[in-house]
Amino acid sequence: MEITAAMVKELREKSGAGMMDCKKALAETAGDMEAAIDWLRAKGIAKADKKSGRTAAEGLIAIASAGHKAVVVEVNSETDFVARNDAFQDLVRGIAQVALSTDGTVEAVGAATYPATGKSVTDSIKDAIATIGENMALRRSAALEVEHGVVATYIHNAAGDGIGKLGVLVALKSVGDKAVLTSIGRQVAMHIAATNPLAIRAEEVDQAAADRERAIFIEQARASGKPDSIIEKMVDGRMRKFFEEVALLSQAFVVNPDLTVGAAVKEAEKEAGAAIEVVGMARLLLGEGIEKEASDFAAEVAAVAKG
Repeated sequence: MEITAAMVKELREKSGAGMMDCKKALAETAGDMEAAIDWLRAKGIAKADKKSGRTAAEGLIAIASAGHKAVVVEVNSETDFVARNDAFQDLVRGIAQVALSTDGTVEAVGAATYPATGKSVTDSIKDAIATIGENMALRRSAALEVEHGVVATYIHNAAGDGIGKLGVLVALKSVGDKAVLTSIGRQVAMHIAATNPLAIRAEEVDQAAADRERAIFIEQARASGKPDSIIEKMVDGRMRKFFEEVALLSQAFVVNPDLTVGAAVKEAEKEAGAAIEVVGMARLLLGEGIEKEASDFAAEVAAVAKG
């Protein structure tokens, strides 16, 4: 497969590695971008799981809650200017409220009736596009509910009541004191916002993600030249550390790093007067995974000038 300059540029932006290393990685992986990133990581040239080339789309995250249920939605716009528009903010808040009456899937939220218009959420967004003059879309949504306990919420970079750039839900199952549950729940939600864990428990980490890390660790360990028996122990040790770093309950609690999140929740049980189980979490970061087309402003101006 031909490795183009555009492919090399994209890999450089995503990995931070040098041009020649990127070209070699793409050649070794037949142009597969994700495999090339893994190749660079395995060689110690790149270590980013997070794709630095990805840039956030504009818009807002909104959260709504009622009783033992809460929802979080992401509604995108083309510019931050529209995201600061009162009409857009009201629309996003309204969509979150509507989402409370659904199962939280994008399809269900989009099909639900938006009270202010009497139309579906999808059609109401289309009307708003015509009014505001900018493309918008309901991109993601999630809902958590518990029969006994609380669903705590947290909005980071708040732009107003219930809206911001990052939203987190965490569901705690417990018959304990609601005020205590809400307090520890909000702290855990803030922790999730900061660390973005892959799963609540190590055994719940996606198997494909775990296998991918193990493959990288094995190749890195083999570069040491040590025998297979030692390599296996090295990889097992690194995998244990990996699970500690990506599983919520085993992470060092940002509020008190002397405790893991699991230990902090256990401590809260004393004050709550009952056992507490973390049964769900959802984290939406505005624009996560969306790649915006880069524009050359000078070239655009020059093109306009040429008529």
